[in-house]
Amino acid sequence: MQQRDYFEDVYEVVRQVPLGRVTTYGAIARYLSLRAGARMVGWAMNASHTRPDVPAHRVVNRLGILSGKHFFGSPTRMQELLEAEGVLVSDDRITDFKTRLWDPTEELTL
Repeated sequence: MQQRDYFEDVYEVVRQVPLGRVTTYGAIARYLSLRAGARMVGWAMNASHTRPDVPAHRVVNRLGILSGKHFFGSPTRMQELLEAEGVLVSDDRITDFKTRLWDPTEELTL
């Protein structure tokens, strides 16, 4: 029996988040039915920063806050990447979060 690589499963979902949209740790965890939930997704995202094919800047917390910004090399890099895609950020929070939110459970099929 082959063991699942949860990090790779997370990265596959994150790669599908459209330009200019964001998703949450919890939304990814629900989609993948991860037992450790959002925390597992957070671990995966923290480990993803050496992977240029994973747009980690598109994953935020459930309130639209850039909670992972400390893993981008500079305190403003995550915001810069999002703003380059047209996502407005103020005080480390996505201002139009509800309209930018992309939920893999609604957008993808397993």
